[in-house]
Amino acid sequence: MDTSTIIWIIVGIVIVIAIAVVAWLLTSRRRDEARRESERKKAAELRHSAAETDAERREREAEAARAAAAAKQAEADAAQARLTSERLARESAGHQDDAERLRVKAEERLQKADQLDPDVDAHRRDDLRASERTAADVDGDGRRDDLRASERTAADVDGDGRADTTRARGVDDRDTETGRRI
Repeated sequence: MDTSTIIWIIVGIVIVIAIAVVAWLLTSRRRDEARRESERKKAAELRHSAAETDAERREREAEAARAAAAAKQAEADAAQARLTSERLARESAGHQDDAERLRVKAEERLQKADQLDPDVDAHRRDDLRASERTAADVDGDGRRDDLRASERTAADVDGDGRADTTRARGVDDRDTETGRRI
């Protein structure tokens, strides 16, 4: 073999190697581009999924905020109801005290009227007073209960079975001017 043939063989091998390298580089770029496109699609899918998850998170936060607001409103309503209840209890106690004072005052006036009235017999008056005060008419502290036992209805009794004290300790059924029962 002469040198020119050997040179042509070497040049041919170099050209084949160069073509192989160029082909490999071209396919490598295509593979890289396909891989990048696949990663872009995956990234887009992940972004879409993240956006859906974020929207769901915001909805849940809004629901939680609504529930918290409803709970605070319920607490505020309960606090207002407690305050109203306490105020009404104070008013009831005040009215009860006023009613007791008026009852005592009316009783004193009746006693004074009975003392001044010459037509009222003292013994008869004492007997009437004693008969008016029966066990059903007197409550636990010895004060007169103006509601007769037969007059008490389910509407007059609260949940624990006691008579409604605002009515039970009211002014008795006497005309304050004449001192006579109505």
